[in-house]
Amino acid sequence: MGAITVWIIGAYLLVLLALGLVSNRWFRGTSADYFLASRSIGPFLLVMSLFGTTMTAFALVGSSGEAFKSGIGVYGKLASSSGIIHSACFFLIGIKLWSFGKRHGYVTQIQFFRDRFESDKLGLLLFPILVGLVIPYLLIGVMSSGTVIQNVTRGAFAEAFPATNGGIPFWLGSGVICVVVLIYVFFGGVRGTAWANAMQTMVFIVLGFVTFFFIADKLGGVKHATEMVQEYNPTKLQRGAGDEDREYYEQKLAAYEADPKGAVIKPSEPKGMTQLHFLSYMFIPLSVGMFPHLFQHWLTAKSARSFRLAIIAHPILIMIVWVPCVLLGVWATSAVIDGKPLIPPNFSNPNAVLAVMVGKLTGKVLGGLLTAGILAAIMSSLDSQFLCIGSIFTHDIAAHYVAKDRLSDRTKVVIGRAFVIAIVIVTYLLAIKMQGTRGVFTLGVWCFSGFAALFPLVFAAVYWRRVTKAGAYASVITMAVTWVWLFAQSDYGGNREYLFMGMMPVATIIAASTLALVLVSLATRPPSAATLAKFFAD
Repeated sequence: MGAITVWIIGAYLLVLLALGLVSNRWFRGTSADYFLASRSIGPFLLVMSLFGTTMTAFALVGSSGEAFKSGIGVYGKLASSSGIIHSACFFLIGIKLWSFGKRHGYVTQIQFFRDRFESDKLGLLLFPILVGLVIPYLLIGVMSSGTVIQNVTRGAFAEAFPATNGGIPFWLGSGVICVVVLIYVFFGGVRGTAWANAMQTMVFIVLGFVTFFFIADKLGGVKHATEMVQEYNPTKLQRGAGDEDREYYEQKLAAYEADPKGAVIKPSEPKGMTQLHFLSYMFIPLSVGMFPHLFQHWLTAKSARSFRLAIIAHPILIMIVWVPCVLLGVWATSAVIDGKPLIPPNFSNPNAVLAVMVGKLTGKVLGGLLTAGILAAIMSSLDSQFLCIGSIFTHDIAAHYVAKDRLSDRTKVVIGRAFVIAIVIVTYLLAIKMQGTRGVFTLGVWCFSGFAALFPLVFAAVYWRRVTKAGAYASVITMAVTWVWLFAQSDYGGNREYLFMGMMPVATIIAASTLALVLVSLATRPPSAATLAKFFAD
């Protein structure tokens, strides 16, 4: 299978490169066109961009791996609430920020916050925090791409890469993905990423569905695959599933091999998840309100009406993608082929669960196509994130603080491209260093927690007249300090079961940042009449 997969992946990447180069023909040579596509994106491209950007390796690779470890409850923890909360953020925050951006010419979040809070130095505080939170998000994609390619290409290069059983090594696979994304972002800008995201979103939705039903058929159908989980790992079908049923699974398999009818073994009791723990997950989807790459996509909209389709379709698209991925992860815990587990119960790399199932259960061509679909989901986020970091550095550091807003459009584009190259190299090197040390799902949750804790800031900036500059500083600093402290307490993401006061850490971080924002704002001087008139004239 490996050789055919390589050819299919190669062909798909060439199509992406061609798309990026073709989109460059529409490039108008201005920074507004490179970073915002001249605010000309219509409803279809907008919904594809927004959905493709949010459906990352976290949603595909991460959700399958987490479902393999923790059970079907992962869907309720994030997917079901994300559909509603994301659309609410598009409606309540996205349209408002789009209108401010169009009226005042904003290109980045920091430009908006500097004006709204009457503080030129606020950007110097926000820049390292936003970039620092985006980099783990980038690592999720780069790490997942390398892992997927290595696992599905096993056997293709047995002599060249014996250490990986003939699979393309992590460093090479992830490096190729970084280079491809870099090329079409470099030449196509946000228009190129919008076109690529539209194509990639359709690819991973269609191929994901086809492969889901193909794998289900290989496992004896949806009903039989689920019954196997009920027999071997019943706790994986409960909200409070955990790893403690592994021993039961191993005992059951041993009994099955000794006697196909199998001895009845009483399953262990699940550890359980409290309602408080479960509900605290609902704070995480608020992160979309502060994603800098989503802010950039919002500003590309042609009009406020362009948001309608995204608001309506986004929850449906989330369900279409998450349900198959979660079910595949759950089924992987108990799939038995010829008396042996498809994936051993002591399997230590949850990031590879989806790739292993694809490699073992699908045909050569279909497996290659699905691999391309998985990579499509990964790259549809990487491109927007790389570009948004380049935009922030160009407009908020190089142009505003260094050159005092005297840079030409051509120079801005050059600086943006150069910084994108730099951030791609840094991300790639970090991914190589961190390979296999952290789960995609856990790393994603911490990244989203930081952005979610900044949601009170953007919500107050849009709707609360009384919020002040001092309140904004207090909120951002409190968020950063609390996040770093809790992250350190969790062994820097190493303890994936870490809770604080029985809740996900995001709940504590949001509470702290909100309290600081409100109390300090009420205790300090209100914004000027000019600022209120600028943002609350209607």
